[in-house]
Amino acid sequence: MRTSVGVVRGVVAGIVPCDEVEAGHRSETLHWLRSTDDVFRRLKPATPPRHLVSYVVPVDPADGAVLLVDHVNAGLWLPPGGHVDPDEHPAETARREAYEELGVPVEGGLVGEEPVFVTVTRTVGIDAGHTDVSLWFLLRLDRTRPLTLDSGEFRSARWWSPAEVRDVDPTRFDPHFTRFCSKLQQMRC
Repeated sequence: MRTSVGVVRGVVAGIVPCDEVEAGHRSETLHWLRSTDDVFRRLKPATPPRHLVSYVVPVDPADGAVLLVDHVNAGLWLPPGGHVDPDEHPAETARREAYEELGVPVEGGLVGEEPVFVTVTRTVGIDAGHTDVSLWFLLRLDRTRPLTLDSGEFRSARWWSPAEVRDVDPTRFDPHFTRFCSKLQQMRC
């Protein structure tokens, strides 16, 4: 087994699922990681057809609001993030993506340095049809911090309060986002 894939297996094994769906995604991901070393995207958009992604979810500690970006390709409001490069640790991907997509250097690190959520999702939008195995990392970020958005990937960005997330049509988000928010509320980050 490729050393970096073994590291990812350990990271995924450490995630405590919040519900049966996440438990199923965690189990499916662990099975996949045992069955192949071909887990890093090599060619855009879908080679291999299932690959690793790190989301980095900025959370304002003052009120629990989360920052989402209006993603051009997906046509959804998503957390910033991107594909894990070959042999890159997923936490490093999250830090890199926070800087590349938001202009936010992550000097102090991510909350806990480990993902808090795992999902397996069939993609939609322009690059539809492959499967992203996404590890969701938290980043405490004050909403007053200036951002420099990647205009090639996003139309805009905005902070969503927990009440706004509950009141909006959930199909505007990643299909697992509202479950993630429920887990986030249980964690009280």
